[in-house]
Amino acid sequence: MFNYSIALKSILIKECTRFLRIWVQTLVPPAITMTLYFVIFGSLIGSRIGEMGGFSYMEFIVPGLIMMSVITNSYSNVASSFFSAKFQRNIEELLVAPVPNYIIVLGYIGGGMLRGLLVGAIVTLVSMLFVDIQIHSYLTLVITVLLTAMVFSLAGLINAIFAKTFDDISIIPTFVLTPLTYLGGVFYSLTLLPDVWQTVSQINPIVYMVNAFRFGFLGISDVNLSFAFTMIISFVVVFFAITMYLINKGTGLRS
Repeated sequence: MFNYSIALKSILIKECTRFLRIWVQTLVPPAITMTLYFVIFGSLIGSRIGEMGGFSYMEFIVPGLIMMSVITNSYSNVASSFFSAKFQRNIEELLVAPVPNYIIVLGYIGGGMLRGLLVGAIVTLVSMLFVDIQIHSYLTLVITVLLTAMVFSLAGLINAIFAKTFDDISIIPTFVLTPLTYLGGVFYSLTLLPDVWQTVSQINPIVYMVNAFRFGFLGISDVNLSFAFTMIISFVVVFFAITMYLINKGTGLRS
């Protein structure tokens, strides 16, 4: 991999330059959106709800909202960037270059992760205007946010590989990603649900990411932490394998 470090660095720089050049469109809107969430759900509604899990409602939802911003931006960055490369036909230049496909994949998901982490950091700073941030486990926070950003960067890449029009890259976020996020325990504890729905919620991968991240902040989780990390790592491995298979096969890339 060291021999291809220049190629990897070039793709990463291109991806970072892409979203930083239009930072007003890529970084500011998530901060504004999350500020509205903090005001409406945290301050207005949260004051009526009171506590959840032994913490104020605002403290409870902060980890979930940060994770929501990381998920959304990691996914959308790679999906839009890779599809744009397909649409403009410049992805072919990468495919014919003497660079392994895994370097291309790592470059794109690296860019998605960096945007997701940057937006997550901005949202964290915004949240400090509303609540005193406390950290239970820095290691858990770092591992969870990195793995989550990687999972959804890979998912965005898979979406872009199959997409044939720009509309195709908005279908999954609208009809799959958004519902899973809202039902992933961002705004509520799974213990509030009936037993049947608690069981159903366990098939939602975002539940494990949000709860692991919340444990890093508050030290509480609705799911077993070891099992949560096992699930997240499993998604990384499976999605990476699928991505490599699709690109090596040329699915959606070769006419």
